[in-house]
Amino acid sequence: MNYLNSVVDLIGNTPMIKLRHVVDQGQGLVLAKLESANPGGSVKDRIGIRMIDAAEREGKIKPGGLIIEPTSGNTGIGLVLAAIQKGYRSLFVMTDKASVERVRYLKAMGADVLIVPSAAKPSSPEYYYNTAQRLAREIPNAIMLNQYDNPANPEAHYYGTGPEIWEQTEGKITHFVAGIGTGGTISGCGRFLKEKNPDITVIAADPTGSSLKTYKDTGRLVESLPYLIEGVGQERIPGNLHFEFVDEVINVNDRDAFAMARRMAREEGIFCGGSTGMNLVVAARKAKDLKEGDVMVVIVCDTGERYLTKHHSDEWLQEKGFLESEKVTLQVVLQLRGRSGGAALIAATPEMTVREALDLMNQKGFSQLPVMEDGKSVGSLRDNRVMTAVLSDRNLLESHVREVMEPSFPVVAHTTDVSNAIRYLKDARAILIEDYGIITGILTRHDLVEFT
Repeated sequence: MNYLNSVVDLIGNTPMIKLRHVVDQGQGLVLAKLESANPGGSVKDRIGIRMIDAAEREGKIKPGGLIIEPTSGNTGIGLVLAAIQKGYRSLFVMTDKASVERVRYLKAMGADVLIVPSAAKPSSPEYYYNTAQRLAREIPNAIMLNQYDNPANPEAHYYGTGPEIWEQTEGKITHFVAGIGTGGTISGCGRFLKEKNPDITVIAADPTGSSLKTYKDTGRLVESLPYLIEGVGQERIPGNLHFEFVDEVINVNDRDAFAMARRMAREEGIFCGGSTGMNLVVAARKAKDLKEGDVMVVIVCDTGERYLTKHHSDEWLQEKGFLESEKVTLQVVLQLRGRSGGAALIAATPEMTVREALDLMNQKGFSQLPVMEDGKSVGSLRDNRVMTAVLSDRNLLESHVREVMEPSFPVVAHTTDVSNAIRYLKDARAILIEDYGIITGILTRHDLVEFT
């Protein structure tokens, strides 16, 4: 029989995939190391089991003990997968910047989660790292494994990820790109790869606002600024970050990272998070200079399912002011207006009386209505025009709508972008949105004004 003893046996040996669309490969080859293929969905699965094993060997954790860890989510998931197998409890301290998907994932796996303010400074007792340290001291039989300073973290990549990359590329790798969070991935892989070939270029991606690029370039640790990419960047220098294995640090802003993450899904079919988008932005910049025979490997950190309410949400991007970087379609506008959830389009029918149509507009607070018959638009009503006619002839209230309706609103495909849809509203007060032959919504001039 062919089976594994537990889910942790699935960790590692992740595939590499050639990128064909989001990166101009120049004369070289760009490969994505798919760490999202780990059982917990991220590169952090590798360090969870290794840190627990090290704590057991060193006698730092007892049976039934509580593992406490400050995390943005992925390390927590890697730890809880291993903790379940070994009978340990888990408590994770996360900031309010963490995606709700990761918080719910951890709770669904039986872990406890404590949320603290992301605005807290490293000197504050409320800082997530400091909070985890305090709890580990105060709670009996508890341990903080400390992914930031625990040498088992980079060792997981020195003995695992790095050798895998070397073998998968047959030793032909010339460039390696990864983000910096705890420093484990880039330091562990960078150390291994440079021991194999000192000429391999190790490039770190870092969020704009993080302190790490400035520290690498100048040796000064400056105060960090806010950014939205999760799981990467620092305002302090982790013990696991060894800059001697890093040749260059490149900053990437939130907008570019999120846009690239969405492109990865839509153009490569690889669903990923913002930190992966950040890595790919750096890879795209550097890949243009690749020479014939060069091989670049870039880390895909985790799965995009953890960010469905973040950068994979049009509503969230609109709220943060990032949506205009992409083409905004009428379907997106419907979603942002809360009119794309399967609810039936409110419309009059040709056989409805004018009185019934006016009552419907009054109940819903509408100043206009489409007139629909058998799923097709056959006309439109505007309350001011109808009321003017009724004031001249009260008998019209009992007439059928077909006797007073005006021409139909323009019907426009849901994939039309706003800039092209605006022209329909020069002569009409509203447009109907058609989704594969079915009219699913209506948008007015007012709805589109903020997108123009």
